[in-house]
Amino acid sequence: MDGTRSQVPTYLVWSIFNTLCCCCPIGIAAIVCSTRVSGANNVGDTTRAQEASRIAKILNIVGLVLGIILIIIFVVLRVLGSFQDSRRR
Repeated sequence: MDGTRSQVPTYLVWSIFNTLCCCCPIGIAAIVCSTRVSGANNVGDTTRAQEASRIAKILNIVGLVLGIILIIIFVVLRVLGSFQDSRRR
């Protein structure tokens, strides 16, 4: 073996994106898990890194889906509001 360890994905960029654009509370939790992955990768604890990576990935998926749902609801409400305003005139 050449001494290199496989690195478990941290999903940190995705976590930051979710925090800024989709769902802040879930994104923050994903960032915490992502940093745990980094720490576990640095000390070579693959089991802990894989578990934290799995949780970060799940949180990011949930945050993204919730963000998309909230955007759709916002757009629908804006369209309905515009429709109601035009009917009143």
